[in-house]
Amino acid sequence: MKKIHCFIFLLLFLSLAVLTAQETPTPAYTDTYNKLMQRTGWWRYDRFGMFIHFGAYAVAARGEWVKSNEELSTEQYQQYVDAFNPVDFDAAAWAKTAKAAGMKYAVLTAKHHDGFCMFDSKLTDYKLSKQFNGRDLVREFLDAFRAEGLKVGLYYSIIDWHHPDYPNVGNHPQRNDKEYGKRNFNWDNYLKYMHGQVEELVRDYGKLDIMWFDYSFDEYSGEKWKAKELLEMVHKYQPDILVDNRLTINEGTKTGGRMISVYGDFETPEQGIPDEGLLDKYGNPIPWETCLTLNNNWGYYEADKNWKSPELIIHSLVNCVSKNGNLLLNVGPNARGMIPDESIRILKEVGRWMDKNSGSIYGCGASKLAKPDWGRYTQNGNILFAHWMYPTVGHINIKGIGEAGSVYLLSSGAELPKEKAWWGNNEQGNFFVNVNSPTYMTFELPDPHDTVVEIHLK
Repeated sequence: MKKIHCFIFLLLFLSLAVLTAQETPTPAYTDTYNKLMQRTGWWRYDRFGMFIHFGAYAVAARGEWVKSNEELSTEQYQQYVDAFNPVDFDAAAWAKTAKAAGMKYAVLTAKHHDGFCMFDSKLTDYKLSKQFNGRDLVREFLDAFRAEGLKVGLYYSIIDWHHPDYPNVGNHPQRNDKEYGKRNFNWDNYLKYMHGQVEELVRDYGKLDIMWFDYSFDEYSGEKWKAKELLEMVHKYQPDILVDNRLTINEGTKTGGRMISVYGDFETPEQGIPDEGLLDKYGNPIPWETCLTLNNNWGYYEADKNWKSPELIIHSLVNCVSKNGNLLLNVGPNARGMIPDESIRILKEVGRWMDKNSGSIYGCGASKLAKPDWGRYTQNGNILFAHWMYPTVGHINIKGIGEAGSVYLLSSGAELPKEKAWWGNNEQGNFFVNVNSPTYMTFELPDPHDTVVEIHLK
């Protein structure tokens, strides 16, 4: 029996040793990871950006997928292209709106899945500049946002429902058109076109901070797009640019077993926030960004009145940052080029909160403390920010820090009362805070969306 026990113990020991060895990153991986974190430093500091979906689909006013959803042929879709004339487009006004909301960077659709180019591509006549007095909307966007001190990025769809050599696969509008499917599609010719347009963007439009590719599916992923060659070209012209992960199939909010990608710098959960921060298989935080709409559509949709409240947007931003993530919040300008009034109203309210509380967002990330019932934590170094989102009876307990230094209301800088014990509750690690004295009583919170308490840790 002793020999059997020893043998079992030896097997368990060897299994644990193998498992431990598997969970130890190689020096090469660690070096790559450290370089990634250094490269994404500014982006992870800024935390909050604007996504802008704008194109000919705004005329149809049924979202950017209208051509696919309604299985429109190129000829049927042409009516929207011909009518697209964004006479009220004002890049400077867009930039001021983003900055006032507290956003630090912005990403515009240079070309969406419909293939219609918002930039003056020399590789096609299927572009806005041809019918917009020669104006290059992408260039105007870049100039205006840079002038406001914002970082800039461009979205580029690697799929193209208009190009004659892009096959009718996936969600192609003519996926069910059997006659269309009989055509001879020259994939290499399409890749030459797609790579050529990306080269125009990274070569001819000045410094770009972000390249946001969209999207991979099924076998159309990675080297199907000649992704390594594409990225080499991108970095040749833009060595410091950040690239999203969608040259391969997006893993979304999936947790566990991830590795940092050779095809991109950050993960892109869409229309949802992970339950916890995204980690690689070794437990290292991975850069990620949730992209989120203000209503339920990316492109302008006249009938979609399902607007998210300013409070929900603020809570979503804090939620992302509390898990080491970013928020890329979308607006969909109408066919005249104006951001909808309701979007402006929401962003103004978010901006008012950011004016006083951005210190709990910029440069912040996750705290090691467990999420409390009354809100969330963000942290920057030895400064802990308690986001008091939900009213409570009496004070909040910052459980687990024991003793702290000064405590302030972030929005005003006013010192707040604190206690280590309450009615005999002397558990180690308790730290009670309120917006007024005595701390155990109940007071109206100064900010109905999110009252932020700044705690200096010892």
